[in-house]
Amino acid sequence: MPKNRQQHFEGSRHWPIGAVVVGLIAALGLGLGGMALLIGHGGAQKAEAAVSRLRLEDIPFDGQRAYGYLKKICDLGPRFSGSKGMEAQQKLLVEHFSKLGGKVLLQRFEVPHPRDGSRVPMANLIVQWHPESKDRVLVCTHYDTLPYPMLDRRDPRGVFLGANDGASGVAILMELAHDVPKLETKYGVDFALFDGEDFVFHPDGVYCLGSKHFAESYAADRPAYRYRWGVLLDMVGDADLQIYQERNSVWWADTRPLVEEIWGTARRLGVREFIARKKYEVRDDHVMLHNVGGIAACDIIDFDYPAWHTRADTPEQCSALSLAKVGWVVREWLAPSGRGGRQGGEGN
Repeated sequence: MPKNRQQHFEGSRHWPIGAVVVGLIAALGLGLGGMALLIGHGGAQKAEAAVSRLRLEDIPFDGQRAYGYLKKICDLGPRFSGSKGMEAQQKLLVEHFSKLGGKVLLQRFEVPHPRDGSRVPMANLIVQWHPESKDRVLVCTHYDTLPYPMLDRRDPRGVFLGANDGASGVAILMELAHDVPKLETKYGVDFALFDGEDFVFHPDGVYCLGSKHFAESYAADRPAYRYRWGVLLDMVGDADLQIYQERNSVWWADTRPLVEEIWGTARRLGVREFIARKKYEVRDDHVMLHNVGGIAACDIIDFDYPAWHTRADTPEQCSALSLAKVGWVVREWLAPSGRGGRQGGEGN
């Protein structure tokens, strides 16, 4: 397993690689942010994705309640690192997870503001379930939002709610918390909600600050437990859902079996929106977990999302059904029930 604990990346957080497009971008003189935007919104392949016939009532994961959580989070407004919105969200989440029996920890740290160098307080929110288990899995997301919708053509300094890019993963973890205490899994489960993933003011900023801090801490001071797997949820609420396999997650030899397990679970359940083909290489929090922390982590992400980093990333772009599908797959991967509604009924 590769372990480069000094590694961090600078540049675009989402950096898909394609030789032809890279050449085009170079010719146009676009930066890395332009690369991500240009490739990440490729609508031509959207028609290839099959759509399952599953309805909310077919899925034993409460997508409607998860969608309610998503809207409640967005009602707090922008939740960028160090903001009042982030502070309010932390309070809401600590109360929510504690009430459901999770052991909640705030991993606090500070970073220099990229504009003026002032100290910005951040905190990764960790929730432990069955903390006595020494063999654990990490299910994570980021819970901060971009400070501004910097790729919005009309108002790049406007309000960014981050419904899909931020709140969708948090909403699934909030709903999953209702089930984790009673899941029969051989692993202990930790949730990690990373701060500072999107604390940038330019597409070429430094991303994934929270997962970097988390991974460095895990690598430098190994706890008594170990993470067998890590699963990252990012932009998983898109109403037009299609989740291809992220290229790093498949290329890394230690994470490939994890990808096969999760997409195999989706196939068994008939969730056809998990498409067993590679599409994008995405520089995301899982890269920090893997390369810095030595955790075999994969990325579950729908990067075909035209509202990415714009004002249009609102709850209306998301759906309860998408949240239900993703949440169900993750929960069944954690603890296969052998039942699960219409699993396997559609095939691929």
